[in-house]
Amino acid sequence: MVKKKANKAGSATIALNKRARHEYFIEAEIEAGLELQGWEVKSLRAGKVNISDSYVLLKGGEAWLFGATITPLNVASTHIVCDPMRTRKLLLNKRELASLFGNINKEGYTVVALSMYWKNAWAKVKIGIAKGKKQHDKRDDIKAREWERNKARIMKNANIR
Repeated sequence: MVKKKANKAGSATIALNKRARHEYFIEAEIEAGLELQGWEVKSLRAGKVNISDSYVLLKGGEAWLFGATITPLNVASTHIVCDPMRTRKLLLNKRELASLFGNINKEGYTVVALSMYWKNAWAKVKIGIAKGKKQHDKRDDIKAREWERNKARIMKNANIR
C-alpha cells in the first residue's frame, strides 16, 4: 500500500512505502539521488508514482531502482517513448555503494525503497537495508501498535474526567 501526497507547499513527500516497514526490519537507511528523464520529473511533481513493489538491484558496481512505477502524464511529449517501469539508476557515492554491497552479502538481507521525496529541487529516494520478518514478528508489531493506540485512548479518557 502506498500513500500518495500531492506536492503542496511545505510537503516534500512524493510517495511512501508503508508495506516495506511491515514486511522487513529496517537496519539502516541511506538517501540516494535518482537519474530521471524530463517526463518523469513532471510526473513526480504531479504525484503519479508507486514505489510499493520496488527494490534495489546491485550489479556492476552500481545501484538500480527496479519496480518503481512512474505513470506518464497525458500531456507528455509524443516524440519520447515513456516506459513507466524503467529501471532507474541510483546516485550514490563509493562509500555508500561499498556499504550496500557489504551488507547485502549477509544472508537474508535486501535493499528496499522506503520513500521518495523532494530535497530542494532534487528528487531523492530513501532506501533501507532490510531483513525479512516472519509472520509472528508481524503479529507482534500489530499487537504493540494496537496497545499503544488503546493506551493513548485510556490516558485521554482519564485526563478528561
